[in-house]
Amino acid sequence: MSEAVHNPKLEQHPGSNTEKNPDNWVSGDDPITGAQASYLTTLSEEAGIDPPAADITKAEASKKIDELKAKLDL
Repeated sequence: MSEAVHNPKLEQHPGSNTEKNPDNWVSGDDPITGAQASYLTTLSEEAGIDPPAADITKAEASKKIDELKAKLDL
């Protein structure tokens, strides 16, 4: 008889791995994505500020998105 393999999909309250600190991202130093740039532009407009420079990293963009969402109570 074989031992059952653990399947997190079957857990009633599985832990989340969707939240990860951008400083720990393997691809955090990659250039900002198009989706991030678009979202940052939208959030910046709503906050009444200039969008960040286009040469920021994915990790920096994620942090800025989080800051603006908090500022805008989103």
